[in-house]
Amino acid sequence: MDTLLSALRACAEPTRLRILALAARGSFCVMEFTEILGQSQPRLSRHLRLLGEAGLLEREREGANVWFALPPPETVGGSLARAVLERLPEDDATLVADRRQAARALAERAREASESFRRKGADWDEMRALELPAATVEAALLGLLPEGTLGRLLDIGTGTGRLLEVLAPRVSAGLGIDASRAMLALARARLARPGLTHCAVRLADMYRLPLPDGRYDLVVLQMVLHYAEDPAGALAEAARALRPGGRLLVVDLAAHSRTDVMARLAHRWPGFDDAAMDDLFARAGLAPAAPVGVPGALEVRLWPAVRVRRDARSDRLAETAP
Repeated sequence: MDTLLSALRACAEPTRLRILALAARGSFCVMEFTEILGQSQPRLSRHLRLLGEAGLLEREREGANVWFALPPPETVGGSLARAVLERLPEDDATLVADRRQAARALAERAREASESFRRKGADWDEMRALELPAATVEAALLGLLPEGTLGRLLDIGTGTGRLLEVLAPRVSAGLGIDASRAMLALARARLARPGLTHCAVRLADMYRLPLPDGRYDLVVLQMVLHYAEDPAGALAEAARALRPGGRLLVVDLAAHSRTDVMARLAHRWPGFDDAAMDDLFARAGLAPAAPVGVPGALEVRLWPAVRVRRDARSDRLAETAP
């Protein structure tokens, strides 16, 4: 009861209700809250601290910035925050003005991120850079997934968050991981739209995911492994985050001999063949299914797998033991 009363007290204040309403639309940092709400940073920092202590906001540090968003809906704080927000009038003049200011802030965030990429000459849209049929690859990916709800999604190497956007209607929650702050800025701008607030992104190392074991029903690595210094380590960590029986999908280049492409885009590996991927899956405790190829300037291959349940994996290892 004390926890509930503390949370109710924390949100029973106009500015804090406005903060929660904004956080329901996506992640914002303190500086963006100050611009949107027109209040001083010390005052807003206090409101954010109180909401965080009450479990109504989650904070994620990323370099010099701290990002704030609603907790997952299954948590006490996340469900309470959403229940309160459902009772706020959509046409409230203050909230309408806040939404307009938030849209400006998000547009500026995306513009700055895009300009950063142009200044640095980073070719972040790799599908386009390689003249690959992105729409066909996307359709093939969707074709490999089962019908209906997909549960929790983890997108490793999310880039601009496109996959989160595509799968958002079918997942209960989505999290994108990337090591690039500029990429995450673009992804946050993409996800700050109605219907996408159950998806989020965060800065993280794919070899050391800050996530518990067995949390996700679906894990995707799209155009990631050919950059990985240690593909086996990346897949092992991805499998750790996957629940037993959960699905993993690797989308990457098939084995090729284009050394010019590797040099131009700093690829670590010249794609992968099916035997190599089957070996990587087996080492990570994953059972492969039939892959799908998408022809193009370079073939893109989609390798699905399932995390072996503990007892089944033990049986398999016993059968192959000398």
